[in-house]
Amino acid sequence: MLEAVAMLSLPGDPAKPNDDAFCHADHLAAVFDGATGLGEQILPVDSDAAWIARRGAEGLILHGGANTPPREILRRAAADAETNFKTLALRAPAHTYEIPFASMMLVAEHNHQLEALWFGDCAALIKRPGEPTQIIGEAMEKRSLESARVALLAKAKNLAPAAGVSRAEYLPALRTARNRVNTAEESWLFSPDGGCAEHAQSQTIAAPPGTQILLLSDGFLALASDYNRYNAETLLDAVTKKGLRALYNELRDIEANDPEGRTHPRFKKSDDATALLLRAI
Repeated sequence: MLEAVAMLSLPGDPAKPNDDAFCHADHLAAVFDGATGLGEQILPVDSDAAWIARRGAEGLILHGGANTPPREILRRAAADAETNFKTLALRAPAHTYEIPFASMMLVAEHNHQLEALWFGDCAALIKRPGEPTQIIGEAMEKRSLESARVALLAKAKNLAPAAGVSRAEYLPALRTARNRVNTAEESWLFSPDGGCAEHAQSQTIAAPPGTQILLLSDGFLALASDYNRYNAETLLDAVTKKGLRALYNELRDIEANDPEGRTHPRFKKSDDATALLLRAI
């Protein structure tokens, strides 16, 4: 079983919807990070990005039978999102960048082991008793590439990096990149498409009782990936010793002292941040 020890999910901007979501059941847990919209909404909701993250989390709980293979759970959740999207959409997307997408990290107990499935730059930190912390996913590498990309684009447009993804100067490049999502094997994200589950990356992990599992959206992982305050080992240790709220406050203090992203290049001053700490029992 997976015991929930602590959880936190807060928006980067209190005036805007939180585009992250998470879920937890006895045998599975996940975090989702909806990709910031780059055009007009096509769903009658507060945020298309929040909608796909919430639908993913809700779908995993709805279909998460204890004996169901994790990838099949994910497929059913995505198929539900596809059906709902077609029903709710005010119009068909004219471009791929208009489709709601989300990064995801899912862990589920299956065949006496832990199976991780993921899209994008959410992460899992795994610490078995007496062993070093293991990071699951490519979030650290993806965040490093994103930071370099932000710095180059900001320099080319003569803007502060954290000017915001909605800036007209940034949108063409961002839309071009978003249009490539779900076209190559490692470009896939969770989407309203039942077929996306087949493209989730996966890893099987031993998780004996006492194993700590920290699921993170990239907004919380930034403490290690973007801001270099921690590494994977020390971040998990800090969460267990200080608590999620204290770490969240550190995150926002760093961002408040670098509001334009000149020290730590990023598109937004603050991103939504989600963390879910679990223990295998």
